[in-house]
Amino acid sequence: MPHYPKEKFKTEHAVFDRFTNNILHKLIRQGYFEGIESAIALGKEANVFSALRSDGTRVAVKIYRLETSDFNKMYDYLREDPRYALLKGKKRKVIFHWVQREYRNLLKARDAGVTVPTPLTFNKNVLVMDYIGGDIDVAPRLVSVVPPKKKAFFDSVVDNIKKLYDAEMVHADLSAFNILYDEDPVFIDLSQTITSKHQRFHEFLVRDIHNVCQYFTKIGLNVDEKKVLKKITGKKT
Repeated sequence: MPHYPKEKFKTEHAVFDRFTNNILHKLIRQGYFEGIESAIALGKEANVFSALRSDGTRVAVKIYRLETSDFNKMYDYLREDPRYALLKGKKRKVIFHWVQREYRNLLKARDAGVTVPTPLTFNKNVLVMDYIGGDIDVAPRLVSVVPPKKKAFFDSVVDNIKKLYDAEMVHADLSAFNILYDEDPVFIDLSQTITSKHQRFHEFLVRDIHNVCQYFTKIGLNVDEKKVLKKITGKKT
């Protein structure tokens, strides 16, 4: 396997500190990919890169920032879970559990039939997933495209929300920014996804529906939030 010097991983966005470099090299040695290729998305909490595998295919590598991630936002989602009760004030451990949480949420969503990237592995602040897109371009975020079959795409989005709900989960931050357009919708960024045990479960469900309906209304589709909520929950609003 070829050797990739640390300089290969350095960017002007200061993502690859020494700790992260060591994790990336460990994942390379384990055969998950051979080298970082290019940036897919750059965010405040995490950056996502494409990475090449030995067979010429790609994976997506999501790297959470250790210094600039929104620790308080992460902990707000974790604090109601008794498993994370001892994490208060331990920023790096919160980030590591946040990555683990996203990995587990993706697996659970996938098992429920929701279209999400398949998680392959995680290590500390790095998550490796399926690459969504073609040979040339990554699948775009819904916010940057208008699906040619708007109604069918909207129905697929609602169907995925319902599958999450039936599995007692809600995305909790769903919008056109974290739905990929790959002919069918692909939900991403499930780190903050919560279960029905969370006291704000219904509130976040309503907010997800509002955000989705707001986008489709803007692109000319006539949708009704209350009807969507009833379809998902089976209950009158």
